[in-house]
Amino acid sequence: MDLHRARRVAVEAAEAAGDLLRARLTGPLEVRLKDASGDVVTDLDLASETLILDRIGAAFPGHRIVSEEAGTVGGATADATWLVDPLDGTNNVAIGMPVCAVGLALCVGQTPVLGVVHEPVTGRTWSATRGEGTLGPDGEALRLPPAPRPGRADKPVLAWIQGHGVGPDDPVVIPLKLMLEARSARVIQLWAPLVGWAMLARGDIDGIVGYRPELVDLPAGVLIAEEAGAELRRLDGRPYDPSIDLPAAERGLVAARPDLLDSLLETAGSAAEAVKINANGANPEAVRIAW
Repeated sequence: MDLHRARRVAVEAAEAAGDLLRARLTGPLEVRLKDASGDVVTDLDLASETLILDRIGAAFPGHRIVSEEAGTVGGATADATWLVDPLDGTNNVAIGMPVCAVGLALCVGQTPVLGVVHEPVTGRTWSATRGEGTLGPDGEALRLPPAPRPGRADKPVLAWIQGHGVGPDDPVVIPLKLMLEARSARVIQLWAPLVGWAMLARGDIDGIVGYRPELVDLPAGVLIAEEAGAELRRLDGRPYDPSIDLPAAERGLVAARPDLLDSLLETAGSAAEAVKINANGANPEAVRIAW
C-alpha cells in the first residue's frame, strides 16, 4: 500500500471537512440526541462525514470505512480499514464551544499505520505514518520536547479521556480521576480527545490518561503522539496494544513524555488499590486517605 498517497488523500479530506466545519461553526445547528448516554449529533457531523466518505471511497474503493455516524461502509472483509471521526467534539460545538477536530486513521489488518488530525478553528493539521514520524502543520517533523515546561516537572498538566459508556456508578473512574487531580497541576477534559492527542504531541500537555476510550477517534491520535515521541502503556502497566479489535474495557491507557510515564503509572496503580479497598467495604473517608 502506498502510505504516502494515503496520507495525502487523508490530509486533503480532513482539511476540506475542516473548511466546511469552520464556515458553519457559528451558525445555527440542528442538534439531536444520539443515544441514552446524552451524546448528540449535529448536521455538521453528517455533512463532514459525507464529504470524507466520498473522498476516501473514491480514492480507495476497496477499503472498508468505519465512521462515527454511518457505521461500516465498503468492503466488509478488506485488509485496509479507515476509522473516521468527522467531528470530534460534537458536544462542545453544540453548546457554542468550538473545541473540535477531524480525525482519520488507516489500519492494515488490526494495526493503525496512518493517522491525521485536523483542527478546523486553527486550520492546523498533524499527521503520522507508523515508523516515519509525525508531521506538524507546516509539514515539518514534530518531536515531543525532551523536558517538561518550566514548573511542570512535579506537577504535570494532563488530559482525561473516557468513553461515552462510562456511567456515574463506575467503580474506577472517580478514584482514578481524583488521584490524577491530586498529583497534577491540572487535569483537563476536553470532550474532544483528538485535540488532546495533538496537544501531547506538541508538548502543550504532559500526558493523557484514557479510561474505556471510544475506538473511532483513538488510533489517529495515539499514532500522532507516539510517533512524536510519547510513550504508551496500558493502565496496568503492560505494553500498549494498538489493535483496533480490542473491547472498550481493554483500551485503557497512559500516554506521556518518557520521563513522566512511570509516575503516571504509579498513580494509576494507587487508584487501583483504592478501588480494591472500596470494594472490600471500607468507608469513603478511608478510601480518600488511601488515595
